[in-house]
Amino acid sequence: MTTVLNDLPLATGQTAALEHTIRQNRVSLKSRVAIRPVAGNEGTLRKTTVMYSKITRGIRVTARSIFLAHQSSPANSHFVWAYQIRIDNESNETVKLLSRYWQITDALGQVQEVRGSGVVGEQPVILPSSAYEYTSGSPLAAPSGIMVGNYQMATAAGEQFQVDIPAFSLDSPYQPVRLN
Repeated sequence: MTTVLNDLPLATGQTAALEHTIRQNRVSLKSRVAIRPVAGNEGTLRKTTVMYSKITRGIRVTARSIFLAHQSSPANSHFVWAYQIRIDNESNETVKLLSRYWQITDALGQVQEVRGSGVVGEQPVILPSSAYEYTSGSPLAAPSGIMVGNYQMATAAGEQFQVDIPAFSLDSPYQPVRLN
């Protein structure tokens, strides 16, 4: 798991914390997101965003999700997230992303499986020491969920292999809070 900082245009003096909980294989992982003022930059707060990262055969996949309140309708059980993926080729081989597989599980236990060619209409070729990034979205009928998956990749020589996408949470302010 990697932590990065992003600037947010929020009022100075505000602070907030958000706890993310992922439940997978009966293990509870927790991380905190904190927002605090940036010194010397009036009116801007900095948010620590939790990013999930996994390396398979020299290919690092990093994921983070963002709840889209303006596209969601909690009263109608419609919750929408954007997720950002970065694929870093830390190997010595050029690779091509051929296909994707996602397993999306919502807080009600409903599972969706998504399979398809490439990502966002592309089958990117990623050179050694290069990266590819994209943003996509996922709607759910519940206020939280988990996404996990894999990519099918191929080397320039045609060898195919699977690259794991780390499990990451889809959290919203509408999910019930349970204390352990």
